[in-house]
Formats: sequence, C-alpha cells, structure tokens
Amino acid sequence: MGGPLDGVTDSPFRMLVRKFSKEELLYTEMRHVACVANEKNKNKDGEIKSIKFEQFERPLNYQFAANKIEFIDKACDLVLAKGVDMVDLNAGCPARHLVASGSGSALMGDIPRLKEIIIHFRQKLEYIPFTIKIRAGFKKENALEVAKLAQDCGVDALAIHPRLQTQKFQGIPDYNLVAQIKKELDIPVMFSGGVVDFRSAKMVYEYTGVDGFLIGRGLWARPWKLKELHEHSQGREYKVDKKTILECALEHLDNIIEFYGENGVYCFRKHVPFYLRGMHSSSTLKNLVFSTTSVQEVKDGFIKFFS
Repeated sequence: MGGPLDGVTDSPFRMLVRKFSKEELLYTEMRHVACVANEKNKNKDGEIKSIKFEQFERPLNYQFAANKIEFIDKACDLVLAKGVDMVDLNAGCPARHLVASGSGSALMGDIPRLKEIIIHFRQKLEYIPFTIKIRAGFKKENALEVAKLAQDCGVDALAIHPRLQTQKFQGIPDYNLVAQIKKELDIPVMFSGGVVDFRSAKMVYEYTGVDGFLIGRGLWARPWKLKELHEHSQGREYKVDKKTILECALEHLDNIIEFYGENGVYCFRKHVPFYLRGMHSSSTLKNLVFSTTSVQEVKDGFIKFFS
C-alpha cells in the first residue's frame, strides 16, 4: 500500500499512482486535527485544501496527527463527509516540530494521553476502520506495549516503523521486534521503513510474517512502484521505460499546477531529482527547473532531456 510521506503523497501524486494501481490502499499526507478543523484555506468550491482529493483516489486512509482530543470530532466530521475508507492516527512521526507539540512519536512516551486519543478516535469512527502507525518507541522501546494497548482499545490494524524516534531513519530496523508484535497481536500488522522493491519486501516478510507493507520513500517519483511490486511478487518481469517516466513527470506537473495554482512549479521542484535519479547529465535540467517559474519552460526542458 502507498504509505504517507508529507509533501509527496498528496492528491496530485496519488492520482498518478491510480493510473498503475487501481485497488491498493493509499494514505493521505499527515494532517493535524487542529489544522483540518480550523483551516480557512478554501478553493473556489468552498472546499478546504487539506481534504481535497478525487474520489478515484480511494480506497484512501486519511492520516491524522493529534496531541489532545480537542478538534478530533470536527476534523473527523469534515473528512467523513468528504468520504474516506479509513482513518489513521500517526503516533510514530519523528519530526522535531511534531514531537515538540506532543504529537507523533511523542505520544509513545505519554501512554495515558495516547490511550485517551485512541479511545476518542475509536468512539468517533464508529462505522469505518481505524488504524494507527507507531515506531519502536520514543526515547526507549515500548512498541509491544503500545501495540497491545491499541488492539485493546479497538484499533483495526497497526503499522510499525521499527526504529526509535531518536534514530529517525538511520540504523537497522528491528525486525525481531516486528516479528514479536505480529506473533502477539490478532489484528493485521504492517511494516513501514526501507521497503523499496520486492526483494526487500520478501526479506522483511520472511523475518516478520507481517500482513502488508507501507511504501513511502520508495514511491517518491515512482508512481508505478506498487504495480512493480505486485508484478514481481507474481514472478512477472516489470520495467518502466524513459517514455513512461517522462509522461509521468509531465502529468504530475499538470496535476500540481491544477491543485496548487501558480505556485505549483515550486512544489514540483522537490520531485525532479527523484524523476531523474540514476540518469546521467541531468544537472542542466535540474538547474533549469530550479531557476524558472515557467511551466512551459519546465515541460520543454523535460521533453528535450528525454529525447
């Protein structure tokens, strides 16, 4: 499934993923309940930006951050009215600003607060699945305790990135911890962190027995990645040529401009190095994209480079 990656797996990108993968579960970017509940940024149709997405992006799991129960009800009402298939609580993000607010992986260091938030979400989300994403722990490992708490409070599935908050994305993931959690829980357990191809997915599965994978960083500028993983799991070859990469990059740019407006070129810049990853002599194109605000110049540059 397509995991959440802030600033990357937004609606313009998820629309691209759906061209290759029609049924896999996708996650939204993480949004704080207070930001969704109080957002004033609306489009011409009166829809707030943080819950703007196309229905064909579903099945979709909307991911929230929270540090208290205030705003959960209103944020959930807005998201449920739009139509999502699941709601996820991120209790694993290691980002400094989120941790400073008591959200993300900081919740794993405050079990009473985490329990209160989980229970409130579960009671509010009576009719759709509720999931949670965690880490190995905050400053010390307590993922098994948190996983059991989540299951006891009615969470339907759990995803774990088996590193501490202090490790961020460094070091070897603790596969033994994930295997232990999978063994002791009855709900589905998903693995998050470092799975980028079928080989790495197969290795993690053999170590842990998990029920699925969240593909985040491996999906960046690779909207075909979930399709690739599926085909390789069936023993079929799957390769993407430069024509497909070009088409994806140009369509991604169009989607971004449609979604973000005139600032879209700035939003597109962070994706460019990933579309050009592994390609020789791409510095000229990168320099062009980072020095112009013209959509047509960017398109012409990509077409020239790939031709």
